[in-house]
Amino acid sequence: MKQLLVIHGPNLNLLGIREPGVYGAATLEQINAELTKIAEDAGAKLDCFQSNHEGALIDRVQAARADGTAFIIINPAGYTHTSVALRDALAAVALPFVEVHLSNIHKREAFRHHSFFSELAVGVICGLGPAGYRLALDYALAHSLTSPAPGKS
Repeated sequence: MKQLLVIHGPNLNLLGIREPGVYGAATLEQINAELTKIAEDAGAKLDCFQSNHEGALIDRVQAARADGTAFIIINPAGYTHTSVALRDALAAVALPFVEVHLSNIHKREAFRHHSFFSELAVGVICGLGPAGYRLALDYALAHSLTSPAPGKS
């Protein structure tokens, strides 16, 4: 069974109540439940992790290297534009990942237009709300089910 990981960055625990005009009405729990069901139906295991703390996010990325994770979906949230350390953790574990943003970061404030993660990502999805996570998961499932397990060739 392929292991996939979804990482949600800071303030995403407030989805559903935080700026619904920007981020939508779906809660993080609803998004995670839907993604988990899709993964299970496809024969994969999905772990969802959220933290408001950069170090906890880095620790989880590093743990993915050893726990059998085949693919990461990450919404770095505010760390998208500030965290070289989280970017370096993703580079170090060398697992494929898709970067997801609920809002279109390119239609927002200028400081949100740059991502430290995009150049490493397999792909970037932004502006599609929770559907972006589903699209990333569809790609991750297709990619991880046809790729060898990490560390195997």
